[in-house]
Amino acid sequence: MARKKIIFVIVEGPSDDEALGMIFSRIYDSRKVYVHIMHGDITAARGVSPANVSSKIGNEIRTYASSNHYGKDDFDQIIHIVDMDGAFIPDEYVVEDRKCTGILYTTTGIFTNNRQGILKRNQQKKANISKLCACQEIWKVPYRMFYMSCNLDHVLYGKQNSTDKDKEYDAFQFARKYKNEIPEFLYFISKSDFSVIGNYKESWEYIKQELHSLQRHTNLGLCFTEQELKDKFIK
Repeated sequence: MARKKIIFVIVEGPSDDEALGMIFSRIYDSRKVYVHIMHGDITAARGVSPANVSSKIGNEIRTYASSNHYGKDDFDQIIHIVDMDGAFIPDEYVVEDRKCTGILYTTTGIFTNNRQGILKRNQQKKANISKLCACQEIWKVPYRMFYMSCNLDHVLYGKQNSTDKDKEYDAFQFARKYKNEIPEFLYFISKSDFSVIGNYKESWEYIKQELHSLQRHTNLGLCFTEQELKDKFIK
């Protein structure tokens, strides 16, 4: 019996897996879903640039494949979910605030006690994201990247500055709500007022404009084929 094709889903942290892992497995029930936790944002990681970002992602996939005796033909696709973190906003909306102990995100600006550090991070993220959203395959496996803005918590729960404890709690509750309600999840992610639908390329052009990368938007609904939506939506 042939092995199920693998859908390799890349997320930033454990709570992202908690929120979406089971749901993805239910949606793609005819294939094997593996959620790979990067434990950070690869687009903003030290030493990562447009020249090497795709190869670094490829290394993660090859390491997983090698340790599980898979080849590239065993993979169906790579789905990469990335937080936007306001990376594409104009520099003037990154505000120096010495009272901040970390980074404070709002829908109209980023407040930080290290403005130059955030500007540098945004430049790196913009360059790497622009490279990846134009990438069609990695390790000869179909690749697409989808965004959560300003981050996953913002899209799924309507929160921008969650603590780690909040992230864990909200992820558990979200998975509990939708793991057996796939049509409702697909409607939520594809048909909400924050869902950016239509053409994949155009969805990326949209999120790069104005303050959209701080505001509540996602194109994750484009991850699922029209047939999957038709099969699983409640009419």
